[in-house]
Amino acid sequence: MPGSELYEKFMALHTRDGGLVMPNAWDGLSALMLADAGFEAIATSSAALAATLGRSDGRHEVTRDEHLEHARLLGRLTGLPVNGDFEDGYGDTLEDVAATVEAAVESGLAGIGVEDTSGNPDQPIRDFDEAVNRIRSAVDAAKGRIVVTGRTDNFIQGRPDLDDTIRRLTAFAEVGADVLYAPFPPDLDALVAIVTAVAPTPVNVLVSPSDKVLTVAELRKAGVKRISLGPLLYTQAMGALEQATKALVAGDLASATTGGMSFDRINELLARTTN
Repeated sequence: MPGSELYEKFMALHTRDGGLVMPNAWDGLSALMLADAGFEAIATSSAALAATLGRSDGRHEVTRDEHLEHARLLGRLTGLPVNGDFEDGYGDTLEDVAATVEAAVESGLAGIGVEDTSGNPDQPIRDFDEAVNRIRSAVDAAKGRIVVTGRTDNFIQGRPDLDDTIRRLTAFAEVGADVLYAPFPPDLDALVAIVTAVAPTPVNVLVSPSDKVLTVAELRKAGVKRISLGPLLYTQAMGALEQATKALVAGDLASATTGGMSFDRINELLARTTN
């Protein structure tokens, strides 16, 4: 599907009544499970991808090419629109961000997220003007071929400044970001303030505000248009693995090896790939 058609298809999911739930896969089988469950779009998770490679998230330890290859795999297997959680756009310069967006378009991605993070733990959030210019560069490169999500990580980087978060998101919208995203606002009031301030630009929420996990219906009532899960499905799966490992250490083979997905089910899912 040409980029502009894919853009229109993906954006339509954001602008319809109720928006969409967009879970994040971390490998081929998880992507196929989500597609089989009926989700209409999926996303990568930079944190989950990094963890599968034994690396840390947000520190430029995963390369752009590695993430692109991963995203192409998810799209090829499922045939679904894929949104790439592409950290800060993979590069220090505006030209780097533009090149990442162009590569994402060429790889057939439906969407791409660009954060205002820096990869520098001493100064994790980029200055306002630099952050806005990077989103502008992403939008200019996108040319209506891929959905651009402008994201600020204030809340998850120890900067609980709602006013600055709204200022950044508003500026991202003004330079053309299609979707806006600030993971884990402190509470529902803060979330509603964000949604109201940037309307009508769709807002993505990572699961819920920090203080309480809401239902999909409650988030939709608050005006949220896209709900993603980041690495949380991956951590759920790893939690189950950890429990099985503890049982194995204790010598309980039955608890360690029963209750999981059967290989018949795995093969059934693999047979449904769009290869």
